[in-house]
Amino acid sequence: MSLTVDDFDFPLPPNLIAQHPAAERSGSRLLHVCGQRLADRQFSDLPTLLRAGDLLVFNDTRVIKARFFGIKETGGQVEVLLERILDATHAIAQIRASKSPKPGTTLMLANAFEVTVTGRAGANDEFFALETVDRNSLWDLAEQHGKLPLPPYIEHPADGADETRYQTVYAREPGAVAAPTAGLHFDEAMLETLRSRDIDTAFLTLHVGAGTYQPVRVDKIAEHKMHSERFEIPQGTANAIANTRAAGGRVIAVGTTSLRALESAGKHDGTVKVGASETDIFITPGYRFKVVDRLITNFHLPKSTLLMLVSAFAGYANIRAAYAHAVAERYRFFSYGDAMLLEKSDAV
Repeated sequence: MSLTVDDFDFPLPPNLIAQHPAAERSGSRLLHVCGQRLADRQFSDLPTLLRAGDLLVFNDTRVIKARFFGIKETGGQVEVLLERILDATHAIAQIRASKSPKPGTTLMLANAFEVTVTGRAGANDEFFALETVDRNSLWDLAEQHGKLPLPPYIEHPADGADETRYQTVYAREPGAVAAPTAGLHFDEAMLETLRSRDIDTAFLTLHVGAGTYQPVRVDKIAEHKMHSERFEIPQGTANAIANTRAAGGRVIAVGTTSLRALESAGKHDGTVKVGASETDIFITPGYRFKVVDRLITNFHLPKSTLLMLVSAFAGYANIRAAYAHAVAERYRFFSYGDAMLLEKSDAV
């Protein structure tokens, strides 16, 4: 199946792009996609669509305040979005400026601290390598002076409400610059309901990078090179997956980030390897899933790698039909939007 980027385009009215979350986390709508069958539900219905012995796997990454505004030595304005903090004094980042800064350029960020651009980074030189000048911890500087990095399609500056709602209730491992948005629908009451129904939960960590918003710049998707992201799967989560498999339960990824980590660490028997690693897995139609049986996810951007992933999981034609239905029924799209529960399909 030779697919191009245009095969993953779809018309989306701008007014369906959610600018704010639902009043309550679990108050979103839920589109259940089971092959060609579509069912309009509420997210609060999710526990009734699961069964005792199922396992939900969440990504517990925490979004850091990774966006900075500043100036170059010449006085030109810059916007810096951290992709990844490598250690206390080094990071890689996207930089927006009228002219790309050259190695050796010093940037004053947030009128508070300086960093030096040491060169380019990334497979396609799309990122810059940064080093702090005053040797203060970048983790501390981000928390003190950074701004929450809302996605580019959200048009308002981040405020106090976003600092709460653009973060999952179970976030605990700082390092992401974009939220694992499928998890934003879960509140403590929902998690308690799941536990009361003997539906198990487990956690992994994948730090979502700014590269998640990078467009596919090639026509044939087979030629696209994915950005790399860090993830870690603890022993307890690997054990929970193995036990779920042995008992005949289903492994349900909460979000594409959880799915990418699980499939990257997956073995052919459906279990996963323990530990920390990097993944640049690019999942497109034709991929055979080893670990994940069902997927909870939001609606994704046209022509995006995540739309390609869900098309691989639920079937290309099924996703095309589901998205057309969602537009017609005025579902809310993207990070603050509604959700889908996808059943795995063998259809390509």
